Amino acid sequence: MTMNAEAKIAELNIELPPAPAPMGVYKPIVILNGVAYLSGHGPLRSDGTLILGRVGSEIDQQAGYDAARQTGLAMLATLRSALGSLDKVKRVVKVLGMVNCTSDFEQHPAVINGCSELFAQVFGEEAGVGARSAIGMGSLPGNIPVEVEGIFELE
Repeated sequence: MTMNAEAKIAELNIELPPAPAPMGVYKPIVILNGVAYLSGHGPLRSDGTLILGRVGSEIDQQAGYDAARQTGLAMLATLRSALGSLDKVKRVVKVLGMVNCTSDFEQHPAVINGCSELFAQVFGEEAGVGARSAIGMGSLPGNIPVEVEGIFELE
């Protein structure tokens, strides 16, 4: 029997940050026809602060990975807040990860794995791994190291 997402969060002793409020004119999540579309999220900590820094100059690849994982936690917080439970997520469909990095940094997928591996842990290898793009950016809002958006199929 497979473990549901809420039980997995508890088993892994994962603390979700508060669901982030919009920082502009957009909705953090739109649900349409059984699909949840998440706007770009940043690495929001439980205390409400953001992880900052450009990968390849101000922070290293591992810190970028950690920021991507923290971004995934913020995305899970948005899903839980909107749905009432992460158990209503059927599968990860698509993730777009953007890395604020120097022009010579080439390990964007390794950074975004921080988010992708979290989703695989929480939702399982089959449902938690979807299509993905990981790209480098010259900058991101407020100098956050990563921004991730996602599409999720709902039960």
